[in-house]
Amino acid sequence: MRSFALVGALVAGVGLAGTAGTAVAAEDSAVKPAVVGATAAPNWGSCPAATLAGVPADQVQFYSCARYRVPIDHDNASLGTIDIALLKRAARTPDKRVGSLFLNPGGPGGSGLRMPISGPAIFRPQVLDRFDLIGFDPRGVGQSNPLRCFTTQEDADEVFGAQIAVPLSRAEISGTLASYRDYGRFCKNNAGSLLNHMSTKDVVRDLDKLRAAVGDQKLTFVGFSYGTLIGSTYTSMFPKQSRAIVIDGNVDPALRTSDGVQYDRERAQGFEIALDAFLKRCDQVGAKCAFSDGNPRAKFDELREYLRKQPITLPGAAPLDINGFTGGVSSVLYSPAAFTGLAEDLQALYNAIHPAAQAQTLVAKPLKALTPGKQGLADLNPDSPYTSDDSYFAVNCSDKPFRIKQEQVPDIAAKWERESRTFGRYQAFADTAGCPVWPAKKPDAYRGPWRAKTDVPVVVVGNYYDPATQYKFSQRMAAELGNTRLLSVDAFGHCILGDALGVDQAVADYLIDLKVPANGQVFQPNVQPF
Repeated sequence: MRSFALVGALVAGVGLAGTAGTAVAAEDSAVKPAVVGATAAPNWGSCPAATLAGVPADQVQFYSCARYRVPIDHDNASLGTIDIALLKRAARTPDKRVGSLFLNPGGPGGSGLRMPISGPAIFRPQVLDRFDLIGFDPRGVGQSNPLRCFTTQEDADEVFGAQIAVPLSRAEISGTLASYRDYGRFCKNNAGSLLNHMSTKDVVRDLDKLRAAVGDQKLTFVGFSYGTLIGSTYTSMFPKQSRAIVIDGNVDPALRTSDGVQYDRERAQGFEIALDAFLKRCDQVGAKCAFSDGNPRAKFDELREYLRKQPITLPGAAPLDINGFTGGVSSVLYSPAAFTGLAEDLQALYNAIHPAAQAQTLVAKPLKALTPGKQGLADLNPDSPYTSDDSYFAVNCSDKPFRIKQEQVPDIAAKWERESRTFGRYQAFADTAGCPVWPAKKPDAYRGPWRAKTDVPVVVVGNYYDPATQYKFSQRMAAELGNTRLLSVDAFGHCILGDALGVDQAVADYLIDLKVPANGQVFQPNVQPF
């Protein structure tokens, strides 16, 4: 997985101290916009050193930062304003500059501020030459007035510490459901008026103001994962302001915004599809995959069922239970580069429950991919600690309607578990358990229509074995928007730009020259797993 992608927080992580709010940022030069005609322009200036961490000294000149003020409620100015944090990487050949290219990494809750720094890992060099890359933290995220539900770390630790990723016993189930109710109460008390204005529609209205502020008549945008909902919502709300939109690792916008329960059920199925493909590929490559001896599918199922009853402790390692196992496997499925390490971990665990046959292999050796206690989830990068805000639920519970009561979740989990044995229960006790008790009242979310009457087709990119946004979602996105080109990739992992040269070149031609790629193409990644 590229370092820029899908940054965010674990659902079962910890919160930050601080109050949320409706506050207007301090009046300083960084947030006083200049005015160009009737449109306020960002006041670009130098960036904090921490924001540019890792940027070579000879490249710092290309970067500038700003804050841009937007209303909390675009239809009610009396609620006040918040400031959106922006980072720009200037085009390397300004005399040939096409315009600005806005970026979003997903999440929801992913900080997009530093995405322009990762530009060389995502785009062909000519894109960097011709566009100002603009990263931003969406409202309530990171440095853009972070929405926070807790005032102390201790409160956050207590609430999230009670959440079990794969609750099996009656006590675990009731405790997890209660913790989501507690979470909702903290958010109701502390998150402020921004809580009711965190939908993707709100983000898109901010984005349209940013587009106008930088002087672009039409938006050029690349979004990953949840960012595909931002892109598709923008094209649906502002089709004539859409220049070139690329969306990679797609959600199903119609389903996500109409039926949260079914959407989460199909997300669990997507993880199962990716897991099964991983195990089949392991079997096919033989000795290159450490877990290939015997029947990988049967071995994996045996491991999972064993861990549902008791943890496994390897010499020199902490115990690994079903929660860490499930979260760890889901995390690795995002990133094919980690498949080799996952296979080695699975084999070590399998050896541990067959000591008579494999005693010689039980040596003190840390797990490479499966970390006890790790609980990756949803669209977020499972390797990023939850240290910033509560935007993940704030956005998801605004966009995804859940017409159930929380007490129905245990029965739903049992049903999903029968069809998605590894990830069904895990998915049910995430958004499906939390959103029915989320305190936002009647959020103003966009729920269609989705037909994109854009001047240029939207480019939709989907991997065959994407775990978080299964390939079927990309097919649906393309069909629902209508005016699209679907680029399919015979690849594992979540999102692909930067890792498939053919796709990268097609996207570069599209962004720069509006050259529309042929529909129905199937590309290969630069590297296949193992």
